[in-house]
Amino acid sequence: MTDTIIGAPRVLIIGSGFAGLGAAIKLREAGVSQVTILERADSVGGTWRDNSYPGAACDIPAHLYSFSFAPKSDWSSHYPGQPEIRRYLEGVTDRYGLRSSIVFGAEVVETTFDEPTATWHVRTADGRRYEAEVVVAALGPLSDPKIPDIPGIADFAGVQFHSAQWDHEADLDGKRIATIGTGASSIQFVPHLAERASSLTVLQRSAPWIIPRFDRPFSSLEQAAFRWVPGLRRLFRTSLYWQKELRFVGFRKGSPGMALMSLVSRWHLRRSVSDPALREVL
Repeated sequence: MTDTIIGAPRVLIIGSGFAGLGAAIKLREAGVSQVTILERADSVGGTWRDNSYPGAACDIPAHLYSFSFAPKSDWSSHYPGQPEIRRYLEGVTDRYGLRSSIVFGAEVVETTFDEPTATWHVRTADGRRYEAEVVVAALGPLSDPKIPDIPGIADFAGVQFHSAQWDHEADLDGKRIATIGTGASSIQFVPHLAERASSLTVLQRSAPWIIPRFDRPFSSLEQAAFRWVPGLRRLFRTSLYWQKELRFVGFRKGSPGMALMSLVSRWHLRRSVSDPALREVL
């Protein structure tokens, strides 16, 4: 049992995604008992709550893209979808008893620091006020979608929305659809749109480099082994970590590693796209 630190600071954490939940858990373990999480939405999950577009999934292996202190043996695949990751975060919240420390519907609009008392004063959109000696900003870089400032876009009479604010009520079947961008989100949802639209136009500024993901589901035997074989899950996670760390050399401009990654990416493009004209623009 963790001892409570006498005179420990009051801590306010803004956001309940991976960063906010992880900070709260570790602060409690360190003996800081007065921890409050302010979350503007009505549930935890951060980007994995907000980004629910078709095909949304992790692009880092799940055994690595999870808390080291809260491992999960039964991930369905190397790169699971958004619903599974969100359920994982909900489960972590309950396992560590964090719900009683979370204030939902609390959008922080102002923080000020009073130097004489060394105290943060925090105000939320509904007028509630909080005080703490420490504020942890666990907002994440993807908490607010960036809406492009395109002249005339407000005059478009059809359905339009950002992928981070996916309109699941929109009828997309048989429609002419245009998407802007070919980043990580677009790569995931465009194939789903292609199956539903009568025509699909993808507007691209610059072509991304794409390497094979090599995703596959975990068998029930593998899941059981991760659960019951001592040290296997940790060994697998460690191997994933070093694979990703060593791959970094492939992203250093001018390095032999980058030349190799370029060859792999071009091979993947030739293997995936048979149309030479389309391949040229990709």
